[in-house]
Amino acid sequence: MVILQLSLPTPVNPQTNGAITGLTRTCQKRSSKFHSTLPPRLFITNSHESQYPFSLFHPANEGVAAIVFGDGSESRLYPLTKRRSEGAIPIAANYRLVDAVVSNCINSNINKIYALTQCNSTSLNSHLSRAYSGLGLGREGLVEVIAAYQSPEYEGWFQGAADAVRRCLWVMEEYPVSEFLILPGHHLYKMDYQKIIEAHRNSKADITIAALGASRDQDPGFGFLTVNSENQVLEFRLKSESKPISFVSEETSRKCNDIAYCYSSMGIYLINKDTVVKLLREHFPKANDFASEVIPGAISIGMKVQGFIFNEYWEDMRSIEAFYQANMESTKKANIGFNFFDKESPMYTLPRCLPSTLITDAVITDSVIGGGCILNRCKIKGTVVGMRAKIREGAVIEDSVIMGSDVYQMEDIQCGMNKKGIDIPIGIGEDTQIRKAIVDKNARIGKNVLIINKDNVQEGNNEVNGFIISGGIVVVLCSAVIPDGSIV
Repeated sequence: MVILQLSLPTPVNPQTNGAITGLTRTCQKRSSKFHSTLPPRLFITNSHESQYPFSLFHPANEGVAAIVFGDGSESRLYPLTKRRSEGAIPIAANYRLVDAVVSNCINSNINKIYALTQCNSTSLNSHLSRAYSGLGLGREGLVEVIAAYQSPEYEGWFQGAADAVRRCLWVMEEYPVSEFLILPGHHLYKMDYQKIIEAHRNSKADITIAALGASRDQDPGFGFLTVNSENQVLEFRLKSESKPISFVSEETSRKCNDIAYCYSSMGIYLINKDTVVKLLREHFPKANDFASEVIPGAISIGMKVQGFIFNEYWEDMRSIEAFYQANMESTKKANIGFNFFDKESPMYTLPRCLPSTLITDAVITDSVIGGGCILNRCKIKGTVVGMRAKIREGAVIEDSVIMGSDVYQMEDIQCGMNKKGIDIPIGIGEDTQIRKAIVDKNARIGKNVLIINKDNVQEGNNEVNGFIISGGIVVVLCSAVIPDGSIV
């Protein structure tokens, strides 16, 4: 029996008037009497000078603005990040990692979203500006990319997350929000941010830190919280140091006599707007990082810091193995990982006008297939196949991630060209076998190739020949050429 699990089409909110408001910025004139039917104007902020019209009116109710970072301080997903930031990495055939975080914001009714980008940001900026440039986020809603910039005041690039927020406050202060929700843009999870906002306001905290309720084998790298029975943070320590460094308010320490609990930070911070301004401009004007400098500093000067315990699925993509596993879980029938098919909390992404996937005498089981693929007399099992992927006759793909292609290639144009690899078309060649591998976009895999890690190598760097091995998983680089008959 052939089982084909297709990824769902991009969900659309029936209450909205269009697509999604994007990382370019949507600005509309505000009026209590007149409503324009013209499309919104779009802007991208990427310099120190404002590029959008100033509004004389602000909404009566103050809310929360999300600040999304497109990449981590140190990428752990190389070579997938060789030409893109972590947030732009494709996942589950149709999506990018950043879509999970932006979708959380949309599903939590947070309609002001800023994306701060810097390293390898071209692909991420393009995706966000195209994907979220029309969704109805309300008259005051916006999704805006703020690319790293240099100015007479700031000559260097962003030195860290805290430095980036400090340098972009002049943009984000325009709207009268009450809190900033700071989010890594490459983590995979579903969270109703209204719950952390409610807990933050009820506790009258200056800062609330999201923390993992379940223990993990590896340190996520955002520090550890010690909280009391009311989830007030008593101590913050960084395990990354050779000798763990602890930060605790003396006043808080004297008040605490009850049982303490320790949790791992998720790197998600909800901070009052006034607190952000005071911390970054007055108390710690030279601080570059939230986890190692700003949060410990806030505790040390007696600010009220709360913990918000999160007990559901969360993956911080700490390695190639974690990324691979997250993709494999998307092919399973059991709901053991991230649910891409949740109609109550849908996943949004760029709407695409692709033809239906063409399947010719292929055997496909327990797999996710993206749009616009051409699958010809091949066998696919337990695999994620990305958009526009072409898998040719006799190919066998098992337990792998095929990211697909950015374009359709006219193969007949390639005939007769003698440049190295140009006669190998984009996609997977005839009679090729691939097992437990990640094939990045636009790769050219020749005929009769074996990508099976036959020697069971755990770590290896053969980037010059188009692939590496990480955690026993073969990763074929973006646009790599693997000649006919190769054995990996």
